[in-house]
Amino acid sequence: MNKDLLDGRLLFAIPKKGRLHDKCLELLAGADIQFRRPNRLDVCLVMNHPIALVFLPAADIPSFVGNGDVDLGITGHDVILEAEMQDQVTEIHRLGFGKCALQVQTPENGPFNSVEDLAGKRVVTSFDVIAGAYFAKIDERLNLTGDNKTKIQYVGGSVEAACALGLADGIVDLVESGDTMRAVGLHAIATVLQTEAVLIKSNVPHRAHHAPLIDLIASRIAGVIAAGKYVVCEYNIRRQSISEATAITPGRRAPTISPLEEEGWVAVSSMVEKKSVANTMDQLMKIGAEDILVFNLDNCRV
Repeated sequence: MNKDLLDGRLLFAIPKKGRLHDKCLELLAGADIQFRRPNRLDVCLVMNHPIALVFLPAADIPSFVGNGDVDLGITGHDVILEAEMQDQVTEIHRLGFGKCALQVQTPENGPFNSVEDLAGKRVVTSFDVIAGAYFAKIDERLNLTGDNKTKIQYVGGSVEAACALGLADGIVDLVESGDTMRAVGLHAIATVLQTEAVLIKSNVPHRAHHAPLIDLIASRIAGVIAAGKYVVCEYNIRRQSISEATAITPGRRAPTISPLEEEGWVAVSSMVEKKSVANTMDQLMKIGAEDILVFNLDNCRV
């Protein structure tokens, strides 16, 4: 791609593959960021905004954003900490996908049932920066020094096999469901941190004129996130039960209440969290609500 085509465009870094890639594409579509990515190319132009998407390994995105080489990026919260770029970037939004836990795992039938038991032993991980800082605090608390300190060894992949191969007494790795760890006989003895995908911007932007566009993209992405989190619940209720009803469906600011043609009845419309909507409907029925309807949101601004 001709470098001149990128002049004046906001650069937005997206994970090129892995657990975050597909969800990022859905997020871009929801925010109406339209593009066609030519096969095998890692840079493409957005058709309806002065933006260029740059597809990078998720582990590289914090450094590119933190150094101001690109303006925006999506990556994991854990990746930012591992790259030690938390002071160079601002997390604009947590995106609600790519959720997992960075955990300390040991053999289920082994002698190590707490991180204090594991301190001073061998730990294998792909997150040697985070794991090193975590165990350094434990070593300090237990007064472990010199050769008695926990040994952190970096392994790029197949971390879960390290204990079975005799390479480690425990591991630190990302866990989503825990099925893989259980299958190889490991169990969690501590959680180092909870992580998910985040939208980040640079604290040292090289292109300050992009600030309004960054705000626009952030607002659109916030709308997509909210639309995935909330639904609209509408129902009819007797006027005398409004206080009970609005306690169940308070909305984000307040519910919308409109009078019906039938005397003594009102219609209520409110945003409720999608994860609790079934329970909300049950509660509304108990206080006499009728014609309860739930609508999904394609997008919103909240």
